[in-house]
Amino acid sequence: MKQKNVLILIIFIILSFLFIPNVFANTPAPEITSPAAILVDDYTGTVIYEKNVDQKMFPASTTKIMTAILAIENCNLSDEATASYDAIMTVPSGYSIGDIKVGETLTVEQLLQVLMVHSANDAANVLGEHVGGSIESFASMMNTKATEIGCKNTHFVNPSGKHDDDHYTTARDLSTIMQYCMKNPTFKKLSSLRECSLPATQFSPQRDFKTTVEILIPNNSDKKSNYYYPYAIAGKTGFTTEAQNCLVSVSKKDNLELTCVILGAGKTEDGYSARFIETKDIFNYGFDNYKIDNICKQNDILKTITVPKGTSETKELPLAVIEDVPVFTNTDDNLSNIEPQINLYDSIAAPITEGTELGEATYNVNGVSYTTKLVATHSVEKSKLEEILFKVGIGLLIIALLGIIILLFKHKKRTQIIMRPFLFN
Repeated sequence: MKQKNVLILIIFIILSFLFIPNVFANTPAPEITSPAAILVDDYTGTVIYEKNVDQKMFPASTTKIMTAILAIENCNLSDEATASYDAIMTVPSGYSIGDIKVGETLTVEQLLQVLMVHSANDAANVLGEHVGGSIESFASMMNTKATEIGCKNTHFVNPSGKHDDDHYTTARDLSTIMQYCMKNPTFKKLSSLRECSLPATQFSPQRDFKTTVEILIPNNSDKKSNYYYPYAIAGKTGFTTEAQNCLVSVSKKDNLELTCVILGAGKTEDGYSARFIETKDIFNYGFDNYKIDNICKQNDILKTITVPKGTSETKELPLAVIEDVPVFTNTDDNLSNIEPQINLYDSIAAPITEGTELGEATYNVNGVSYTTKLVATHSVEKSKLEEILFKVGIGLLIIALLGIIILLFKHKKRTQIIMRPFLFN
């Protein structure tokens, strides 16, 4: 009896090990302490992770993402802006600054660098006045832009993120803003900088700054206080007492690019920065569970058609994909099981030149549609048999008509011969 129980136990253990890979194949969604967060696939806009994504929150200095893109879109980087008294003196005590002096002139590029790297509030004000004419006018531009790109619950009062009860956004809206901005090469470069400098002027010596986005700073330490994330490519931090710690960041691994927003973060139970720790956890969840993969590749044959009026040698025509078709998918999805819907254009007939677009193929993957063109893989010549048959048919018709004319002529002549005796009597 004991031997039987031991055998059953061994079998149970073996089966348990066999099933472990399937049960733990994917990383579970992290539990975070931050009150609001979102993770979005930049390719399709699919929300991968969310927590209170539409709850109105204070953005603090993540506001400067919008400030930067408006300056980039409305100025040349070489344009110069002079710091006014109001731009410098209205920054509250304790807020980060680039130590810009009243009357100091800097280029838009220099101001943008210290804005994004050091989160300089004085630089934000100088840019706001330079682009909008005043802080109030610039805030109006910010709100107009937010609406244009699809934000639903955002309202800005200033370009810096200085606290105001009427200055708010949501995790979803901030991800929308960041995704829009990352399409701009200048913004993308600025948001990836790890350091910058303001040059020496008649007002100040050179000022050097390092980024506040610690997930961008390479660090080989294995300590938990090492917030570096090797896949991070861009980011912007924010903090006020009311907003707490905020972080908007972008990471890319292989072909998968993700945007993460954390708002209202505090400290972890062991005293570390939750905005960095939880951002890394959320990114890892995304990369462990999702991927960008080609559901088909350029020149793959998806369908073969018989072309009307084509020659026997060329009328069988394979249709190929014009490009790779990358799709956003779960890591355990089997893309080979997904068949495309193929729509062919009307009136396909010979002659056809190689490379001619003849239809479309559409794949539906997890509710998202991906469409690509289908093209002819070779030329299709028009068959001469039809032309020959047509000419033969015309010839036969002519011969038949001639035959009828001749028969009618003979019949008329014969009738005249028969009627002639009667005519002469």
